[in-house]
Amino acid sequence: MSLMPPPRRYSVLFRTDASIQIGTGHVMRCLTLANMLAEAGFLCRFVCRAHPGNLTDLIRQRGFAVTELPREVGDRAETAYVGHTHWLGADWQTDACETASAIGDARPDLLIVDHYALDSRWERSMRPFCGRLMVLDDLADREHDCDLLLDQNLGRTASDYLLLVPANCEMLIGASFALLRPEFALKRPYSLARRRSASPPRRLLVTLGGIDKDNVTRQVLDALERCTLPPDMEITIVMGQHAPWAKSVREKAAQLPWNAGVVINVDDMAGLMSGADLAIGAAGSTSWERCALGLPTVLMVLAENQRSVARILDTEGAAKLVELRPDFVSVFRGVVEGLVGNKTALEAMSERAATICDGKGGLEVVRAITDRLCCRI
Repeated sequence: MSLMPPPRRYSVLFRTDASIQIGTGHVMRCLTLANMLAEAGFLCRFVCRAHPGNLTDLIRQRGFAVTELPREVGDRAETAYVGHTHWLGADWQTDACETASAIGDARPDLLIVDHYALDSRWERSMRPFCGRLMVLDDLADREHDCDLLLDQNLGRTASDYLLLVPANCEMLIGASFALLRPEFALKRPYSLARRRSASPPRRLLVTLGGIDKDNVTRQVLDALERCTLPPDMEITIVMGQHAPWAKSVREKAAQLPWNAGVVINVDDMAGLMSGADLAIGAAGSTSWERCALGLPTVLMVLAENQRSVARILDTEGAAKLVELRPDFVSVFRGVVEGLVGNKTALEAMSERAATICDGKGGLEVVRAITDRLCCRI
């Protein structure tokens, strides 16, 4: 699928954050969209708060300008925390003022906000500083004042937002709009064909978020150590550059009886996933990457907003959910051993996963953005 370039070079500003509390998912999916928009001729830049664990260096490495807002703004930061993923570092009014200041005279044609701590109040205050406004959301729990809204969650419907957005807001809803880098669509044929081969499963991928602040990766490795797996099993553990427990995980990986290694800041996740036989992963945005490649997955819920997606994937047979409860080790062991020892079950899970997302959703999102800015809708 190709996209016609916009008639002029539109400018796009992203307001999003990453941190130890928030994680990296919001910034990473905005980077995916920014890359695709840039390839289509858009000029993109970012505004991010300088939280511990921010990804501003990575944003710059990807070729985008980024303005950093102060880490915290006085005592008002104390009221800006509502759950792990809602950390803002300031009240919404202060954040809006600082974002407007960062915009300056460079008024963007489109402002894209991806932040659980911001809602219609912030968005309404930003209207004078942008042409149009787009929201990336997963929760459907608050009002938005936007022209476009993207919620890529499986099981979400437009009716979930009918009372939360303006009547003229275009809604892009469901996993068919999942923001994946183009390499996932490119790797999809190879990955799906590989899973139908006669080779026994021997490659295990562990990827539990860029931060994993609660060290669930270590819990998983401890549980894996109790599993009976083939002696030639290869285990790859993926972590982000700001993961606070990376040293602990490296130490544990070295103690496992299989060939296990930790990799930081993976550039070719599509390659790793397409080469893996089974993943142990968080039920966040990487769920769509695994589905696009038909990668069977043992799912963990690391944040409450992941729970509904995890349950649907489990119900659909596209993954197997294992809850982090007192019986975690015994349940986990039974699930992992059962899957590794049953290639038919892995193939069935792969086929179900592959029906959920084809990896081309980002192109549809870029097309919708282009149409809205060109006023064709």
